[in-house]
Amino acid sequence: MNNHVPTVEDLQQARKVFGTRELRDVFYRAATDLVETALRGAGSVTVAEAIAVLLQTWNRSYYQFRPAHAAHFEAMERLFATHKGWLTQVRTRSIDSMSDSDARPVSEVFGEFEALLGPVGAAKALHLLAPCFLPLWDRRIAAAYGLKLGPVGTNSQRYVRFMYVAKDQSLRIGGSQALGRNILKALDEYNYCRFTKGWM
Repeated sequence: MNNHVPTVEDLQQARKVFGTRELRDVFYRAATDLVETALRGAGSVTVAEAIAVLLQTWNRSYYQFRPAHAAHFEAMERLFATHKGWLTQVRTRSIDSMSDSDARPVSEVFGEFEALLGPVGAAKALHLLAPCFLPLWDRRIAAAYGLKLGPVGTNSQRYVRFMYVAKDQSLRIGGSQALGRNILKALDEYNYCRFTKGWM
């Protein structure tokens, strides 16, 4: 498995490139705030609707032939309710804290989210629910790390392995403390700029 290890300087450069060239970052920030509000039970949007703000923009291709409707949002809400206890627990954790005991629950939860949202949408949704513990990926990023995505329902172990990669990268860099911001978002910006878009 390829394990690219960017430096702090690489991540800072990616932040500049991403901020200049990827205008959809505003939807990530909006979705992050909306999820936080929904989890507190404030505001008028549900957790599923808050997540959809990101999925409908960052995962547009998935919904091209699968229009989102009320039943889809209801299924997302049920999925969140089923795993609310675990998601609440990991929401406060960082990727650096991942251990072998996390592999099974991550695999199980990812598998259920993947069945509804696909492997890319599942990672995005789970990241919004635990932004410092559960990383983002897309098909090109997964492939760049030797984890080429397979059919829906076959990717949960790949996601667990990707978490180990992200943990290793974070520990080598010095974690969020070395950057002054979320290391997983920084790593995703680097991966996106380098592997998804080829901007770096």
